[in-house]
Amino acid sequence: MELLHNGLKLRQLQVFREVLRAGSTRRAAAALGVSQPAISQHVKQLEATLGIALFERSTNRIQPLPTAWELLRNVELALNSLERLEASIFAMKNDGRQRIAIATPAVFGFVTLPKVVAIIRAKTSSNVRTISGTYDQIGEHILAGRADLGISRLPVDPRLFDWAPLGSARNVCVFHPGHRFSRQERVETNDLAGETIVDIDPRFASHQMNMNALRFEGIEPDILVEYDSSGHEAGFVSAGLGVSISNEILAREYAAFGLQARPVEPSALYHYVAIWQKGRVFPDALKISLEAILSTFAASACGD
Repeated sequence: MELLHNGLKLRQLQVFREVLRAGSTRRAAAALGVSQPAISQHVKQLEATLGIALFERSTNRIQPLPTAWELLRNVELALNSLERLEASIFAMKNDGRQRIAIATPAVFGFVTLPKVVAIIRAKTSSNVRTISGTYDQIGEHILAGRADLGISRLPVDPRLFDWAPLGSARNVCVFHPGHRFSRQERVETNDLAGETIVDIDPRFASHQMNMNALRFEGIEPDILVEYDSSGHEAGFVSAGLGVSISNEILAREYAAFGLQARPVEPSALYHYVAIWQKGRVFPDALKISLEAILSTFAASACGD
């Protein structure tokens, strides 16, 4: 399949992407089920077509140049768009069956996403793929065509995304049932003195806010374990190993763990939104999927 008038071919781009993913022409050949010389030939043809050197060659291997990594970002975008087009054509040929891809922080897989998928399943013939990641990665999944919808937090770039509000949340302290905090209306910074804390990775802004609030009060936090993805704290807290600072919307996801929560002071305010690529036209299945997300969050806010 020729993509451009200069002779650039789809297979060349697929091979190029696999070489960078696999780290060698040998492993790329095994992944694609072709010979290693065929892989090398495709790479050489791509370089000749583009007029750009992409790899530095030695006796037994090729090493990607900076130009290769720069090209890969655009190749990923192009190939993902083509893959989505292929899936869309398949859907049109198969009675409108469509796969809906939703990108969210992994924590929403506990409670919210199962409810969303149940609504989609009841109202459409579509199946659902969920993709987890950080809020930045969720935006990247949508822009690259890997996801149709995302659950994220403001701010988002209005030049790239359209969005609909899902709800706002303040900080809460999450703890094991029977903890002394269950007898309090709220948890203040000085209440955390002497408590073992299950805390999010230091690169997250919420870590800085929580730890700075403690240190401002002269309290050095006793951090037992750090986690890098919201939701991972639930297991440690439910085991009675410590308390954690989360927010009201994320804390709803811990219902299966039987955890309790109380408001925290000082607190931050988080605004959750459903996002999608700006200007995208929604087919019926995607409209239903967005409505499923909105209604599920609305019901959770009401305590249903």
